[in-house]
Amino acid sequence: MVKTEKKWWKDTVVYQIYPRSFQDSNGDGIGDIRGIIQRLPYLEELGVGALWLSPVCRSPQDDNGYDISDYQDIDPMFGTLDDMEELIQKAKECGIRIIMDLVLNHTSDEHRWFREARKSKDNPYHDYYVWRDGKESKLPNDMESVFGGPAWEWVPELGQYYFHQFSVKQPDLNWENPKVRREIYDMILWWMDKGVGGFRLDVIDQIAKEPDLKITNNGPRLHEFIRELSKETFQKGDLITVGEAWGADTERAKLYSNPDGSEFSMVFQFEHIGLDQQEGKTKWDLSPLPFVKLKKTLAKWQTELAGQGWNSLFWNNHDLPRIVSRWGNDGKYRVESAKMLASVLHGMQGTPYIYQGEELGMTNVHFDDISQYKDIETLHMYEERMEEGYSEEEVMASIYAKGRDNARTPMQWDESRHAGFTKGTPWIAVNPNYREINAAREMADPDSVFRYYQKLIRLRKEYPVFTDGVFSLLLEEDEQIFAYTRTDEESELLVWANFTDRPAQCTWPEEWKEAEVLLSNYDSSMKANELRPYETVMMIRTLQ
Repeated sequence: MVKTEKKWWKDTVVYQIYPRSFQDSNGDGIGDIRGIIQRLPYLEELGVGALWLSPVCRSPQDDNGYDISDYQDIDPMFGTLDDMEELIQKAKECGIRIIMDLVLNHTSDEHRWFREARKSKDNPYHDYYVWRDGKESKLPNDMESVFGGPAWEWVPELGQYYFHQFSVKQPDLNWENPKVRREIYDMILWWMDKGVGGFRLDVIDQIAKEPDLKITNNGPRLHEFIRELSKETFQKGDLITVGEAWGADTERAKLYSNPDGSEFSMVFQFEHIGLDQQEGKTKWDLSPLPFVKLKKTLAKWQTELAGQGWNSLFWNNHDLPRIVSRWGNDGKYRVESAKMLASVLHGMQGTPYIYQGEELGMTNVHFDDISQYKDIETLHMYEERMEEGYSEEEVMASIYAKGRDNARTPMQWDESRHAGFTKGTPWIAVNPNYREINAAREMADPDSVFRYYQKLIRLRKEYPVFTDGVFSLLLEEDEQIFAYTRTDEESELLVWANFTDRPAQCTWPEEWKEAEVLLSNYDSSMKANELRPYETVMMIRTLQ
């Protein structure tokens, strides 16, 4: 039995806020920092220990804030630096730490560095970005941007192209330049001095790019850069750090989350998230979830990182559809399946992340017309696929299933107009089901999804087995049941879950028949040898 080193972020639960959609305090239709301050009592009651804020730094908002024009200022749409400092302090008083979302792979083209960089090749900031000589009619190579079109943009006054993996307004930083790295470290130390509790590092596995070789993620110097970053910044404080790494496998994750603290606390990996798409195609090419493969994938990460790294546990974030609509049932069994998915995730080893509204069982949205969508990725895909001859029905089906705006509709607080999110006109429409699904209703119901998440958060702090227990997958090939145990020196935890809308036949192990039920999502007692649709049971027993 390997006891994990005691770190505050190992038994806490992190709550992700998408600020523009969380709470508007001034009636402009956009969520803001003062709105977050207003809702701290709600978050304290839920029991979370940290808030990860999607970017609030100054930005032209070409990509919803992931195009930063000033790392050391707050975008006016969200408030002021004083508001941010107040949030950090008031959250601390509630026992909650603030996690900043930093984009270190690229900046906005309106960042001071880039405005200088494009003035001349001799400008001291020119080499802060990735440039290649060329001719207007001849691209350096055929690399494409994630958002569509070439990854190179011509600047005629320089006779050069700059590289952008994402939007044309998001030029990539040149991490080969030590001056760039020093600027970044000083900025992070400045935020640490402000009292932030950690950082989420956007697409961090792309910083060591080598575009001439068509390498974007996992470049040769990636871990060298990250170790230097950690030594110069994170290791000087008691922080939680999590890197977003779409290209991570378990071996790379052991480097990212090495217990020696040389890189990050943990990494966001996405192997399980890509399972419900056609192999070799994009996320928009839908495919049924291969359930057995999901179980084996999650089990692999649990077993291979045990004692050698640390898992981040998540179903949702600002880029992903709502999990109850994706792999649960957002109709008849919305409450049951939301609770089941929560149990499966929170029972595993790692740090769980709740995305705003997940604790209410919020669902995907089906807007009637493409004009109602705001997300740059969604709009580009719609345009491309319509030109390629896909039907409107096919394209909208993909958006309903996987569009990022599913996660970005406003938080549903109550039954009042615009769900209590704003007194103005929301920047994106509220999901029409807010009168049935909202925080006020959930908090008034002792059997709600909210109260279920609250119990899960409390259990993780009460029982060490959630942190230290060894994971073991049960019923590996079963097509309906996700079951596993977590075992430490004193106790054993069992999580048993039916992932379908049909009864699932099962045989309870003899040693569990008298065990204590910690949590279940059905009112009545368990049926013998059967799990009801989306039924989940979490049990614990003492080892002799």
